[in-house]
Amino acid sequence: SKMPLLSVPKEVAVGTAMLGVAFATGMLAGKRRPPRPATYTETRRLRLPGKNSPLRQYILDHSLREHPILKKLRLLTADLPWGRMMVSCEQAQLMANLVKLIKAKKVIEIGVFTGYNALNMALVLPDNGRVIACDINEDYAKIGRPVWKEAGVEHKIDLRIKPAIQTLDELLASGEAETFDFAFIDADKESYNEYYEKCLRLIKKGGIIAIDNVFWNGKVLNPRKGDLAAQSIHRLNEKLLRDARVNISMLPIGDGVTLAFKL
Repeated sequence: SKMPLLSVPKEVAVGTAMLGVAFATGMLAGKRRPPRPATYTETRRLRLPGKNSPLRQYILDHSLREHPILKKLRLLTADLPWGRMMVSCEQAQLMANLVKLIKAKKVIEIGVFTGYNALNMALVLPDNGRVIACDINEDYAKIGRPVWKEAGVEHKIDLRIKPAIQTLDELLASGEAETFDFAFIDADKESYNEYYEKCLRLIKKGGIIAIDNVFWNGKVLNPRKGDLAAQSIHRLNEKLLRDARVNISMLPIGDGVTLAFKL
C-alpha cells in the first residue's frame, strides 16, 4: 500500500495534540482574566538601558560625536548634586542634528540647567542664530556661561531668568508668533501642556517641538494619585496622540522624548 503524504510517529501526534489543548486553555483563561495594569514596582523594570548599561555604552561608543567643549561642560555638570537632570549626551546630539537638518535660526529652550543642550544647539546654529534659553535659576547657568564663551557661542544664547511662561508671552506679544524653528521643553512637568501650547504658536509650520521626559521613569504607565508630574505628562502624551495640528514620533531615548512636527 502507498505511504500517506504526511506521516508522523504516534508520540509526536499525541504531544502536538496536548500542546494544542494547552494553548486553547491558555487563550480561554486569558479571556476570562484580562491582564492587570502594571504596578509602579513593575514599571521600574521597563526602564531603558541605564547609565551603566553595556548596551548604552555600546550606543555611545558607536554614535556619540561629542565636541571637546561639550564634554567639558558635561563632566562639570555630572559632578553637581543634581547632575542627573542634564539631558543625556546622545539625546542632545539628536536635538543638535535636528536643528541643523531644518536649518534652524531661532530656537527656544525651556529648562536650561547648566546649558549642555543649549550649547549643543548653539554650536550648529549660524552665527546670527539664537537660542532663547528660559530658566528661573541662574546659579546653574553660571557654570555653563564660561564654557559657552570658550566655545565662541555665548552671543547665540539669550538667557532669560524668569518664569518661562512669562518669556513665551513676551515673545508672542512682540509679534514673534510663527518665527521660531525649534523648541525644546524640559522644565517643571505640571506646566508642560501650557509650554507646548505657547510653543506651538511660536513655532513656524514645518518646525519641531521636542518634549523631554515623556516616560517619567515609566511612571506614566500607571500615574499615582499624588504624582502630579506623571499625571501631567500622561495627559499631554494622550493629547499629542490625537492632536491634528502636528505629526509626532515618541522616541525611546533618554527618559523618552516626543518630537512634534507642526503642520
